[in-house]
Amino acid sequence: MTGLSAGQLDRLRHVLDVVREGNPFQQAKLDQAELTSDFGSIEDFLDSFPFTTKDELARDRLKHPPYGTNLSFPLERYTRFHQTSGTKGEPMAWLDLPEDWDWMLGNWNSVLDSAGVEAGSRCHFAFSFGPFLGFWTAFEAASRRGCLCVPGGGMSSEQRLRSILEHKAEYLFCTPTYALHLAEVALEQSIEIASSRIRKIIVAGEPGGSMGELRRRISEAWGGVELFDHYGMTEVGPVAYEMPGGQGGLRVISESYLAEVVCPTSGETLGEGQQGELVLTTLGRAGCPVLRYRTGDLVLPHWGEEDNGFPALDLIGGILGRVDDMTLVRGVNLYPTSVDAVVRHFKEISEYQVLIDETAAMTEVILRAEATAELANSLEKALTEAFSLRIPVVPVDPGSLPRFEMKAKRWVRRHGK
Repeated sequence: MTGLSAGQLDRLRHVLDVVREGNPFQQAKLDQAELTSDFGSIEDFLDSFPFTTKDELARDRLKHPPYGTNLSFPLERYTRFHQTSGTKGEPMAWLDLPEDWDWMLGNWNSVLDSAGVEAGSRCHFAFSFGPFLGFWTAFEAASRRGCLCVPGGGMSSEQRLRSILEHKAEYLFCTPTYALHLAEVALEQSIEIASSRIRKIIVAGEPGGSMGELRRRISEAWGGVELFDHYGMTEVGPVAYEMPGGQGGLRVISESYLAEVVCPTSGETLGEGQQGELVLTTLGRAGCPVLRYRTGDLVLPHWGEEDNGFPALDLIGGILGRVDDMTLVRGVNLYPTSVDAVVRHFKEISEYQVLIDETAAMTEVILRAEATAELANSLEKALTEAFSLRIPVVPVDPGSLPRFEMKAKRWVRRHGK
């Protein structure tokens, strides 16, 4: 692993000093690592401190409901409640101190700076504003910056589109899937979005924001606007923003996160250009921190020169997929992002669904697409060429498949008993 700095070491020591005083969850892990307060380097930390997993955090919350023991201060100090999206397993509650919340807003400032969002900009947030952290940090960071922030909670897609036009929004915040869905609704309702004031669509919440074909489709649907990808998780906060140049890919905020890339199966540290699982340690969220947290996200790292004393880490192609989303079909590894990249070449297909049948001895996959029979046949051939695997494509009626405001859940599994 490359890209460690003295600046990160100082911040890591501070977080460990805080949790050593009053965080039972992290105290147990520190005892296991036999890591003393005077450890000499980040390498010492990485060599001795165990990984943290989502399952481990979930078990702790089940044993000590509702917040678990990963709290460094008395409960009265915490002022923010959020929870994970529950994409994998039950949602987990997460609490934050005022100072930790400010730290996360500072990270969002890095995202907004890179996206070119300035004071006085008009921003529309096309989210339901539930307990998921990302909506609130984005909204408050833009508000503190001096932007006019329009919340889209409690609105239908048509109402959001009309709000975007009425308030002359310049920046749209949503998932990549929902940006496409809004364009679809605009076409159905004869709402002219190509002439809107939107300058940039800032996306996150699911892999795909850095995928070239998906970016092109969204841009075309919105009249040629730019797309800007970013990445974060409730467990860690805002982590990365789009690499300079506007071609996708993500740059980790290294002054706030210690990042590793490891082999998903062995946990072995991987180096330059080796695809693996992203592992993160928060360097400023001491009230409810995660240390060496296995995100489950697949990335391809590129380590660059230090920037202001911190290492530059770029994730080529952004988030490439999820470790636990891989499906093995007749010896072929299928990832949702890889299938999505093929489907997105067919712009006439507005939505699709992948059905995975694991009830028999051999896993089978069928793709349902809102397409004509002829188009479904063309997609089936393209999938066969891409994966050397026949994936049947079944045409279904337009508008018959689910639409998603948050993370798209297109892969549906049927498990055996």
